[in-house]
Amino acid sequence: MTPGAQIPRTDAGPQTAVTQALSSAAYRDGEIGKFVAEVSDATEKKGRFALFRPNLGEAFSKALISRTLGGDRKPLVPSFGVDTRQVVEHCLAAEELRHARDRQLSTVSVITGVLFLPGTLVWLGAFQLRAWLKRDNARGADTYGAFALIAAAVLAGYLVLLPPAAGVLGIYLRITMLAPVLGWYLARRIVERSAKDLRGRWQDLVEGSVVAATVAKAVPRDDLDKKANELRDKLGRLDAEQETNVQHYAGPKGILGAGRRWGEWRLADTLHPAEGHVDFRAFHPWDLVRRISAHLKGLGVSHVANSGIPNVAIKQWVVFDVSEGADEISRPGGADMDGERMRDFAVQSIADKQTFPGGPRHYLATQFITHDGKLVITFTVTVTLLANVLSISVAGYALGPVKGVFFDKPKDKEKTIAKTVKFWEERTVKLPLIDNDEVVRQAVRAPFHKMPGLLGWLGGGLGLPEPFGLRHSWVATAWNNRSMVDNALNASVPVLNAVHTATLEFLQEHDLDADRFFKNRTSIIKSEAQGSRPYKVDQFDAG
Repeated sequence: MTPGAQIPRTDAGPQTAVTQALSSAAYRDGEIGKFVAEVSDATEKKGRFALFRPNLGEAFSKALISRTLGGDRKPLVPSFGVDTRQVVEHCLAAEELRHARDRQLSTVSVITGVLFLPGTLVWLGAFQLRAWLKRDNARGADTYGAFALIAAAVLAGYLVLLPPAAGVLGIYLRITMLAPVLGWYLARRIVERSAKDLRGRWQDLVEGSVVAATVAKAVPRDDLDKKANELRDKLGRLDAEQETNVQHYAGPKGILGAGRRWGEWRLADTLHPAEGHVDFRAFHPWDLVRRISAHLKGLGVSHVANSGIPNVAIKQWVVFDVSEGADEISRPGGADMDGERMRDFAVQSIADKQTFPGGPRHYLATQFITHDGKLVITFTVTVTLLANVLSISVAGYALGPVKGVFFDKPKDKEKTIAKTVKFWEERTVKLPLIDNDEVVRQAVRAPFHKMPGLLGWLGGGLGLPEPFGLRHSWVATAWNNRSMVDNALNASVPVLNAVHTATLEFLQEHDLDADRFFKNRTSIIKSEAQGSRPYKVDQFDAG
C-alpha cells in the first residue's frame, strides 16, 4: 500500500496573512544584513569567502529547516497565529526549486569551468575581489572591481591573440578564458529564469494569493523510502509540538509565544458558608476551572446577530518558569507526557496541587486570533486556594504582528544617476534583475548544493534567536495599532463576565456566601469597564 495523491495545503484558517508573510521569506533575494537590521533579533554569520555568501532566501530556508527538522534540535516555542508546518513546507519547496536550478548550473560549471580551470580561476579571482570590496569598501567597489574585470579581459584577449604555446596546448590556452564566458551566458539564463519564478511566488504570498508548497520528497514512494518517511515523521512532530499544552513564562517577556502581560484582574476573599449552612461543600480548584471553561466556550454564541466572538480556543496549560534571558526551553518526560502534550490526569493533578512551594502551575487559557493572524489575544485564568482564601486571577496577553519587513513586496532594482546634459538633474534607471556578480555567485555555490554544511562554512548564514519560535521571535508591538488595541480591550469584558458568572454559580452551588464578597467586587470590576477618565488613549506602556 502506498499513499495516494497528496494535495498541498493552501489555507491556514484565521492566520493566513502572517503564515504567508513568513513563508515569503523563503523565496526572497537580497542581502542578509538588511534583514537582520530590520528584525534586530537574528544574527548574520560571516563566512570565509564572500563569493560563497547566501542571499536572504537561501539563508532563511536553510536556517529554518535545520532548526525545525534537525535530528537533535532543541524544543520549539509554540507559534500561535501561524501554521508553522506550512511555513517550513514553503522553505522545503523553495530549497527544492533552488536545487533544481543548482543541478543545471553544476552541469554548466563542470563543462565550462572545471574543464577550463586556469581561466575559471582568473575570472573567479576578479569576482572575489569585487565581492570583498562590496562587503568591506562599498565606496570604491565599482572602480576597483571594474579594474579587476578589465585586467582579466585583457589577459583573455592576449591568450586568444598570442598564446604562449603551440599545438593542442595553444588551442587550449586560446579558449581557457573564453569558455567561462560562455558558461556565464548559459548560467545567466538559468539564474534569471529561477529568479523570476521565486520572485513571483514571493509577491503572490505577500499579496495573499494561493501558493501551494509542494514537497515531493515528503511523499514516500513505498514503505522502503526511508528518507521520505523520516521527513514526514519530522513534519508530524512539528505539528504535534505546536499543539503542546506545556508553556514557559519568561519573566517580563510573558508567556513565550503568547506575548507580554498587559492587564490583570483579581478576585479574592476568605470562603464562608452561605447563610443557613453550617459548612460548605468541599471542592477542588479543578472543579471551578471546569465550570469557568464551560462558560468561556459560550463566548462564540450570542443572542444578538453577528456578535459572537469567532475562533475562540479554550486550552488547559501547564506553565513552567524560565529566566528572562534563557536561551532554550525544555519539557518534562515520563508517564505524565504523551509526546509533546501533558496527559489530562497530570494537568488536573497540577491544577489541584498546592503551588505555593513552587513548581509548574495550571493556566486556563482563552485565545483569540484576529486580523488574519496578525494579533493573538490570550486571557489566562488561575484558580488558587491558600489558607481558606479563594483567589481567581485573569491576565491578558497580546502578541502583535510580525515585523513589517515580512510584508515587503519585491521591488525592481533601480539606480539614480545624473542626466547627461542637465547634469544638475537626476533620473532613475531600471537595473537588470540579475547582475554579473549574482550569476557568478550562484554558479560557484551550485556544485556544493548537496553539502550545506560546507556551504555554511564557506559563505556564512543566518543565526536564529533562541529560544526560537516562528512567531514570537519576529513580533512587533500590538499597541501601535488602534483597531488591535480596541480588540484586546473589548475582548476582556466578555471574558471577565464569563469568569465572574461561572464563579458565582459555582459558589452558590457549593453553599458558599457569594453575596458577601464576590458580587460586590464583580460590580467594582465591571464599573472599571464603564469608566471614562482622561488619559493618553493612543499611548500604552504594556509592552
